Amino acid sequence: MKIVQKHLLLVIVFFVALQGHTQDLSLDEKIPFDPSIRTGTLKNGLKYFIKKNSKPEERVELRLVVNAGSVLEDDDQRGLAHFTEHMAFNGSAHFAKNELVNYLQSVGVKFGAHLNAYTSFDETVYILPIPSDDEIMDKGLTILEDWGRHLLFEPEEIEKERGVVIEEWRLGQGAQMRMIQDYLPIIFKGSKYAERLPIGTKETLETFQPETIKRFYHDWYRPDLMAVIAVGDIDVDKMESMIKKHFTKFKNPKNERPRVDVGVPDNKEPLVAVASDKEATNIIFNIMYKSDVEEVVTGNDYRKGLIQMLFSSMVNQRLRDLLQEANPPYLYASTSIGPFIARSKNAFSCVVVPKPDDIEGGVRTLMNEIKRVELHGFTASELKTEKLNLMEGYERAYKERDKTESESLVGELVRHFLEKEPVPGIEYEYEFTKKYLEGITVEEVNAIIGQQITEENRVVYLTAPEKEEVKMPTTTDLLAWVKASDESTPEALVETNLSDQLIEDEPAPGRVVEKSTIDDIGVTSIKLSNGAQVFIKSTDYKNDEVQFLAYRKGGISLAEDEEYWSASFATNIVGLSGVGAFSYTDLQKVLAGKSVGLQPYIGDYEEGFRGSAAPKDLETMLQLTYLYFTEIRKDESAFQSLMQRNRAFLANVMSDPNYYYQDKMAKILAQGNMRGGGIPTIADLERVDMDQALAFYQGRFSSPADFTFWFVGNVDEAVLVPLVEKYLGTGAPTKEEAWIDRGVRPPSGMVSEKVYKGSEPKSSVNMVFTGEMDYSREESYYLRCLSEILDIRLIEILREEKGGVYGVGASGSASKVPYENFEFTISFPCGPDNVEDLVASALGAVTEIQEQGVSEENLNKIKEAQRRDQELHWKTNNYWMNVLKTYHVNDYDYKEVTWLDQRIEDLTAEDLQRVAKKYLDTKSYIQVVLYPEE
Repeated sequence: MKIVQKHLLLVIVFFVALQGHTQDLSLDEKIPFDPSIRTGTLKNGLKYFIKKNSKPEERVELRLVVNAGSVLEDDDQRGLAHFTEHMAFNGSAHFAKNELVNYLQSVGVKFGAHLNAYTSFDETVYILPIPSDDEIMDKGLTILEDWGRHLLFEPEEIEKERGVVIEEWRLGQGAQMRMIQDYLPIIFKGSKYAERLPIGTKETLETFQPETIKRFYHDWYRPDLMAVIAVGDIDVDKMESMIKKHFTKFKNPKNERPRVDVGVPDNKEPLVAVASDKEATNIIFNIMYKSDVEEVVTGNDYRKGLIQMLFSSMVNQRLRDLLQEANPPYLYASTSIGPFIARSKNAFSCVVVPKPDDIEGGVRTLMNEIKRVELHGFTASELKTEKLNLMEGYERAYKERDKTESESLVGELVRHFLEKEPVPGIEYEYEFTKKYLEGITVEEVNAIIGQQITEENRVVYLTAPEKEEVKMPTTTDLLAWVKASDESTPEALVETNLSDQLIEDEPAPGRVVEKSTIDDIGVTSIKLSNGAQVFIKSTDYKNDEVQFLAYRKGGISLAEDEEYWSASFATNIVGLSGVGAFSYTDLQKVLAGKSVGLQPYIGDYEEGFRGSAAPKDLETMLQLTYLYFTEIRKDESAFQSLMQRNRAFLANVMSDPNYYYQDKMAKILAQGNMRGGGIPTIADLERVDMDQALAFYQGRFSSPADFTFWFVGNVDEAVLVPLVEKYLGTGAPTKEEAWIDRGVRPPSGMVSEKVYKGSEPKSSVNMVFTGEMDYSREESYYLRCLSEILDIRLIEILREEKGGVYGVGASGSASKVPYENFEFTISFPCGPDNVEDLVASALGAVTEIQEQGVSEENLNKIKEAQRRDQELHWKTNNYWMNVLKTYHVNDYDYKEVTWLDQRIEDLTAEDLQRVAKKYLDTKSYIQVVLYPEE
């Protein structure tokens, strides 16, 4: 029941079809359990949850959930809960060594992208999405069975995996980890959570004996602490039978150790910490008010949850509004009510990122806003706005109840098992909210803050860059600022009323002058009287979604050098200024209760819009589109706010070795050309002129007539076409323009650069093969496939054989714009001492393909993964949108829209060996390596 709102850009994930089941919505009654979910408990204590869900078709999401994590480790086991998770992929009763990954790849499941797992303080969750063929499902449950009961922990495999886990540990080192280690013992004083970060300690990871990790596995991987979850396109009876076959024989250990919830003690006096680091980039202040978790059991509990959501949304909206001031008091601020790491504690958490030159001002503003709510509460209009947003989220989830993805649903069941989160189903939640939301009063919402803010159980901490120009506050300062805010008396906000009419003067509509159909793909093509082209594809993939895209050639390439930075910020400036009569913040309020999103964009070589809307809100989306063409606003305060926040971010960003390295690499690849990417400097920011930016935007968005538009989703043409005529049929075409090749090129020949930054012993390696080519779709596809083959080989060699990396990847593609070129990259993080060896091994993998070709086994792995991906892609609106745009822009034949499906079948090992020889010159490429400072 962790429901979030449109303002947070998240989607409600609950789903159920109760098939006419009459529900009791009484406040005093216990919240029901979704009857469409089959649940049971085996005699050994293992729980299972099974739900049939047809999206996506022929797929099932499996989870093995273990109610055990790092907080249960003994002193000599720090990091071994997580290490156990790694060993699940390194040998079990039915899968020797790497056979598990090999098998899953053979049925189209990708390691990392699909197959995965995570370990936290309190739990370990194994993630296995697979095709729902009977044979594969049975094999999938065998995998879950092995994870839960039959890991081998072979000493040689443990030794190999040490290097991998230590590389993962290395990845986490840096400013943030150093500061966490400073403040964690303070804010979790008296709790085991303070000393049980899941990654563990390097000393333990390097020295533990096999018996030590086996002891953790024996103690905590047991059926009474496990759940098996299956959600997907399955037969529920058959799945239940399979689960019983695989898991009934599980036995709990004799004299089992009790699974005690490790809590966080209360504190009478505030727990306060300040930590700084020379590589930190931002200042972050957090104050948390701890409280005991209250179990959600009845309708009254659920209603209280709705009140809390309204409260959090309204506080956060006020904090966002302050960002629009010309001199914003902070860079970011938000609040939340949720878990305080331990399951037994919740916290009202208030976070602010102050400006470096005014830490106190940022903290005091955050606290004063909390005090303003405490003294005066919210207004009726604020409550109305958030009720509309909350109800809209429920309505959309309810309308999509038969089209919700299984991946979204399975998370709720994981939380139900681990945290007792109720699972009543979306029909209950929608009907309950519809019945009780309107009756929630502003007084009830205002009362929440009094329940959350207490004198006791306060936790306060601040992290910051260690720089001479940043005056660090002391713990005494922090407490003084909080105390001053506690005693402040800010005035109440003045309630404002806004018009709900986006457009005052209706546009003169155009008309359809041509209409045809592309029968092969079910698309309607429309030409408007102003010359605009519109493509419409009606689908049933989602019930409440229409995707929208607009495109025109040009982009920032049309900006001259002196206006480049203004052009680069143009859509940010426009987006934060609002449209028509409405500022950005007012626009969010006017759109309350509507499911619509729209964003203009200007890329390097094109511009346009990306958006989506529920069918009922299509007109609103098109009204916004019209306003972005005709009535953008000049908002000096919004512009100054944007510039100030960017300046504050840029002030410390280069302290972070990763940002520094990315910037250096971009400049090397573009030979210093300012259009080649990288992080702008404050001097670059000073060149941004608002008038110049708005003028450039207006030049690129002068008329809808210059654009091509696509609509894909639950579209009724009879409704859409008149709206298109009205809002997109206005204006006249301007001079046709194309992008300009500004000559950004990578260096040629062998380039090897070393970048020195940071204090941690960690390196990053990027090896880039690039150059000109005769472009073709086939060659671009082959480069992509070659990268997928190399992904497999690099993981096998660099990770599994050498234990030198945690992650490694390759990517390859070709482009026609701004010139016909290819780029192929191999990248990985590692220890500095291993760079040369791992680079040689990566080049060896390339040479192996060039000389020996690609194995049939690996070729079939990537082909099967692509087939499985395509099965899913063809049933999504977003994929169709991108296909239609690609075919139009490149003038491809729509009759060949399934070109990729056939190309997968025709792919050969010879194709990949040829492109490896042709494009990957191991003696002429760009290599950029990050090393720690000497």
